[in-house]
Amino acid sequence: MKLLLIGSASVHTFRYLTGIAPHVAEAHLVTSGELPEHYRPANLGRVLSVDFSLKALATAGRIAALIDELRPDIVHVHQANSVAWHVRRALAGKDVRWVLTTWGSDVLLLPQQNRLMKAMVAANLAAADAVTSDSLHMAAVIRTLAPVRRLDVLNFGMDALPEAPDLAAKPKNVLSCRLHKKLYRVDAILKGWAEVEADPAWDDWTLTVAASGEESDCLKGVAESLGLRRVSFTGFVPAAVLAGLYRSARVFVSVPESDATSISLLEAMGHGCLPLLSNLPANLEWVLDGVNGAIVEDVARLGDALKSTLRRAGDDAALAEAAALNRRLIAAKGLHQDNMRRFAAIYHDLLGTR
Repeated sequence: MKLLLIGSASVHTFRYLTGIAPHVAEAHLVTSGELPEHYRPANLGRVLSVDFSLKALATAGRIAALIDELRPDIVHVHQANSVAWHVRRALAGKDVRWVLTTWGSDVLLLPQQNRLMKAMVAANLAAADAVTSDSLHMAAVIRTLAPVRRLDVLNFGMDALPEAPDLAAKPKNVLSCRLHKKLYRVDAILKGWAEVEADPAWDDWTLTVAASGEESDCLKGVAESLGLRRVSFTGFVPAAVLAGLYRSARVFVSVPESDATSISLLEAMGHGCLPLLSNLPANLEWVLDGVNGAIVEDVARLGDALKSTLRRAGDDAALAEAAALNRRLIAAKGLHQDNMRRFAAIYHDLLGTR
């Protein structure tokens, strides 16, 4: 099977490439930036760099020319935004099966911007031979946008389930590792943490803020203005270092305004962290409040939610009970290679080759 993968220059696209490569004979890539060397599988062929912006009207023609040259069996597009718009035009009149994987913002946020964006996303979804979503909630939203031909709920998964952590050895640390963008409300985490630091009952707990983004400087300013003393900013860290941060945390906190199934949540659950999450439908598919994590209804009251979560996570027995359930959930439906086999099965179904 010859696969043409098309997606923006993101770690998600590149992880998918390396994960799906063992399941196809040839893999080719169209992306918007440089592919890091460590993401290049042995069977990678052509790599075409294009501009996916709506103004780049020549992009569809460049992709169409590559399709004519390669004659792929399957085209797999990541994101139902302008990426899929270019590919949909490139595939016009061609007898090539294509899969469209939605990521979250392209379905949950982009159609709300204006009628034109909603129409573009709907047309992209309707044109694909199969659509995938990483949450039941996003799948339901997709159904309201377009009459899709096939819809599978499937996530990229974490790389591997780590060894069972020694929970008693975990320090009393909270980890935030979402991108520093307004969407993820890391500032709300810092404000909630200020309430924790103000309460001497929690003076042996610390907060680690990993990742980076356009809000990084502002977030450090927030921490300084609040006089926070037990917060450390790590900046962007590679996967191996991030795994160490999960191992060194008892609580994982993530409170975005909108989200699908986040890989960071799956990783935190796999490493034995107790999740504290915003009340979003995709989060509720993984975490039940008070069972295997906590859901905060109002981020303005995140301080109270943090204290309650710290109390539970500080109890080794309670943390062990939640961690065992979370690791079973990840083993069942959140592992990368298992889910790559499921993506490959979609290809074979469309081609009638399974």
